[in-house]
Amino acid sequence: MTLIDNSIFFVKKQLENAEGGHDWFHIERVYKNALLIAEGEDCDLTVVKLGALLHDIADSKFHNGDETVGPKTARLFLESQQVEEAIIQHVIAIIENISFKGGNFEKKFSSKELEIVQDADRLDAIGAIGIARAFNYGGFKNRALFNPEIKPNKNMSKEEYKKNNSPTLNHFYEKLLLLKDKMNTETGKKIALERHQYMEDFLSQFYAEWDGKK
Repeated sequence: MTLIDNSIFFVKKQLENAEGGHDWFHIERVYKNALLIAEGEDCDLTVVKLGALLHDIADSKFHNGDETVGPKTARLFLESQQVEEAIIQHVIAIIENISFKGGNFEKKFSSKELEIVQDADRLDAIGAIGIARAFNYGGFKNRALFNPEIKPNKNMSKEEYKKNNSPTLNHFYEKLLLLKDKMNTETGKKIALERHQYMEDFLSQFYAEWDGKK
């Protein structure tokens, strides 16, 4: 099997019991998004593929906030595949810098490959699937759907964002609706526009139903 085949097998095994919004199917969607975006970019496709496949191999939110588990897990796997060190370091840098983290996180690394994988991951956080993932995770954490008395906090620090336990609808204002303007690539920006509008329409319908207007 090829390196990518082995990576897919490894990720599927690692995430077989993962929460529904961060499972293998999330990885597969991000992988497909990344390949689509990469078509219009000058990039190292191997790094893009590995970055997309391994970006959520051990999400810190499921490991008591420990952000070192993912990079360590990815490194051990890539070393077992005899991947050259330069590629390993690049993939690790993507994993360490891809997350939103409250929107106030300054990336310590930049590359075209990171931009592609980051856009691909963000596209899966918006639109119809983004809405489904938000409420799936909210249910997983037993969060309220909506509470008009709890206002969104758009200026959270990285630590506040990680510990945030507000109603799921607040997540739209704290992250999801902000992603459209944070896309890196032209393809990412174009796709994000449509998915962003879908979320706006959903919110309008949600509030109308909440207030008994429809």
